[in-house]
Amino acid sequence: MSQSDHGCLIRAWHQHSGELRSWLLKRVEDTTEAEDLLQEVFFKALLQKERFCRVENARAWLFRVTSNAVIDRYRLRKDHVPLPDDIVQHEEVGVAVDDLSQCIPRVLSELSQPDREAITLCDLDGMSQQRYAEMKGITLAAAKSRVQRARKRLRQTLEINCKVQLNDAGNVCCFVPR
Repeated sequence: MSQSDHGCLIRAWHQHSGELRSWLLKRVEDTTEAEDLLQEVFFKALLQKERFCRVENARAWLFRVTSNAVIDRYRLRKDHVPLPDDIVQHEEVGVAVDDLSQCIPRVLSELSQPDREAITLCDLDGMSQQRYAEMKGITLAAAKSRVQRARKRLRQTLEINCKVQLNDAGNVCCFVPR
């Protein structure tokens, strides 16, 4: 990433880092830990390279990554509090879905190039469907249909190739990674 490529990230960081710091300080008790998390978020933004400049809402992206960093930090602590059964079930579903994400890169590579492009640009890179439509020279309705069809094929491929099983509530409960 060249110096000029850092411009959008630096601008977004200067614009939102104070707000991120305040948000973090309300959620973690230690100022040092908050600063560490803030640095971790900045590093993750740097790793995005030029993709960060294509993010439609930099503030939302930064807050999402910051929130995920806080959650990850608490998970690493292993401080567990007993939860009601209904919440525990939702957490188990979340873990299964998180683990299932290991299959996505391989399954994405098995999709057709147009499907892979639609999912990568709109779902993974955060491009708006409007911008995607403009880039492809199609209507917004056509772009939305294309993305929806690509998502459906991704889901079908995940279910088949990773042997995804759903529980009685219709949530992912288990799968077989390949």
